[in-house]
Amino acid sequence: MKIVILGAGKLGLRLVEALTDGDYEITLVDNNEDKLNRIAQQYDVMTVTGDAKTVELLKEIDVDETDFLFSVTTSDDTNILAASFAKNLGAKYVAARVREPEHMGQLGFIREHYKIDMLVNPDLLISGEIYRYLIEKYTLSNGIYTFDKIALIEFDAKKLPEVIGNSLIEFRSKMPEFLIIGISRNGKIIIPHGSDEIKEDDMIYLIGEKEEVFKLSKKVHSKFRHADARRVMIIGGGKTGYYLAERLAEYGSDVKIIENDRKRCHYLSNKLSNVMVINGDGANIQLLVDEDLDRMDAFVTCTGFDEENLLLALTAANHGVEDVISKVSHESYKELISKLGIDIVLNPLDISVSFILRAIRGSHRVLSSVLLQGQAELMEIFASDRITMVGKAIKDLHLPDYAIIAAIRRGTETIIPDGNTVIQDGDRVILVCLVSEIGYIEKLMKPQTRLGISR
Repeated sequence: MKIVILGAGKLGLRLVEALTDGDYEITLVDNNEDKLNRIAQQYDVMTVTGDAKTVELLKEIDVDETDFLFSVTTSDDTNILAASFAKNLGAKYVAARVREPEHMGQLGFIREHYKIDMLVNPDLLISGEIYRYLIEKYTLSNGIYTFDKIALIEFDAKKLPEVIGNSLIEFRSKMPEFLIIGISRNGKIIIPHGSDEIKEDDMIYLIGEKEEVFKLSKKVHSKFRHADARRVMIIGGGKTGYYLAERLAEYGSDVKIIENDRKRCHYLSNKLSNVMVINGDGANIQLLVDEDLDRMDAFVTCTGFDEENLLLALTAANHGVEDVISKVSHESYKELISKLGIDIVLNPLDISVSFILRAIRGSHRVLSSVLLQGQAELMEIFASDRITMVGKAIKDLHLPDYAIIAAIRRGTETIIPDGNTVIQDGDRVILVCLVSEIGYIEKLMKPQTRLGISR
């Protein structure tokens, strides 16, 4: 499968990282030759230097033979034009990153007029995840997500006190009909394994047969929790802050945005209804206190600086704000995040890449998927006889710590697997993986080879 990525920025590079373990021929285009040379030394991709929106360049890279083209440069206009040109030149599927609010009201027209298959807005995606957490409390419908005879439930560990302090091995011996596939701890999703212990303040994600899960739900009282995000403070009036404030105001929340740039404040005031826009330094704690930080139900940090986002989120948590959410783009902060006690930390790059990969994989490979707190993805994969995982015991797949096979649907049978379970042709495999490592799934779905020739 031939994939073209226009733009070697953060999102373009994350796409390359996610796709390199799959069965893809990747071409990366950017106008920065030095950057492309560095990437070519690290990844197995073909790099081309040039202007992404020129027809000559698109013809040069044989865009008419391309299966997927993703235009993710820093310019909306470039992305729209490049994707449109590529589609008209014969590319099968094209997508463009579009971020500006002015484009959001005319997405349908852009798709139809420019013949673009998919528009991706990272800021809109992450603001949607934050909204889900604040307003829906990330409950899965009534606390349960079902697919045929299997169900996933989330609940506070305190609701099942007899398992607190247990390792996963001990939990399976007590409740063999279930498998814990994820733990939310201090704002971070953990994919647990045998020796990991359940702690009192954990949120548990558990999978099992539907009937057994519904029985358990009566015990842990996993019901829909109504939102109490009446007062929300947002630090940073960029695109993420804009989309989130707009949606929360429509819901009926009392929203304050604190933004340092006076010109941006004027823009926000003109564009947003029923939102209080305050021109000031969000890092000024006294300003936050004066603006009733202690009375806020939720506090969201989405400036362009990860360090500031985390420190301000920690400040809000120390002031007793119930829901504290932070936007962080750098992977290097993972370990720090888990120690800060922030409710949830979201990475817009991870969420965007997961969204794009669903289009590449198609419904014939990934039958369904759902995000867990925007940090992990639960997906149902069709195990055809051509992919790597088929015919192997789970223990022989050598799954990394950030992935787990949660269940297998084999005909009418539901299997909660162990290491000796062998994946067969035609199985529907329920797998959970951290979104930051979602490229690993491409390796599992890579075609098997014999003597170097794909089957």
